[in-house]
Amino acid sequence: MTMSITLIGGPTALIEIDGFRLLTDPTFDAPGDYRLPHVTLEKLVGPALSADEIGTVDAVLLSHDQHSDNLDHSGKDFLAKAKRVLTTEAGAKRLGAHAEGLAPWAVTELGKNGKSLTITATPARHGPAGIEPLAGDVIGFVLSPTVGAPIYISGDTTWFDGVAEVARRFACGVVLPFAGAAQTRGPFHLTMDTNDTIETARAFPDAMIVPVHTDGWAHFKQNAQDLRVSFDALGFGKRLNLLQPGVRTEIAA
Repeated sequence: MTMSITLIGGPTALIEIDGFRLLTDPTFDAPGDYRLPHVTLEKLVGPALSADEIGTVDAVLLSHDQHSDNLDHSGKDFLAKAKRVLTTEAGAKRLGAHAEGLAPWAVTELGKNGKSLTITATPARHGPAGIEPLAGDVIGFVLSPTVGAPIYISGDTTWFDGVAEVARRFACGVVLPFAGAAQTRGPFHLTMDTNDTIETARAFPDAMIVPVHTDGWAHFKQNAQDLRVSFDALGFGKRLNLLQPGVRTEIAA
């Protein structure tokens, strides 16, 4: 099976698979600051493609709605264009409209032109153990096409038992870890760092690793090139595919 991924910037990527068009965590704002209750986030780089250039999608896969680096002002406007919006149960209540809330391991299905795509929500933890009351709920997604290996989108998470359980349940051919080692509140990261991404790669031994959410924000402590150096040093650099923003890239799964 061949799929394509176009990195828009940050956590936002257009995934085209088996005739379906899916967009992860939409962020289309220009660079600027976002004042949250306990921290200010600074966006450094704008999107490689505009929302209008993306066009219509079959579903938005929104890992969570409460942080501006995963859903910004323009991203919220984009939600209205999507046929479906899949997100956390708490997020669906906040967003209303046609947002659908999924608990971890809940399953839904997309249908189009006689084809189907199964989507499973997966557990995510947005930082170290105990962070949940502060960071809020997050989910990832596994996409299971009729033919071909599943695709795992981690959402904002660190490596923990929930990610390991995804690997036990699904033999994924492509994994999109949300890396970048985001850090805001203290000396701990809120998304995968290089070590977490390596652990994820080892847990999915047959998967191509396609990281997103690695660049473009001031609170990211690592970037895509840090992943390249680490993967190459450990001898499995061929499994790491660093996307060029705005370029549609075909990936065999």
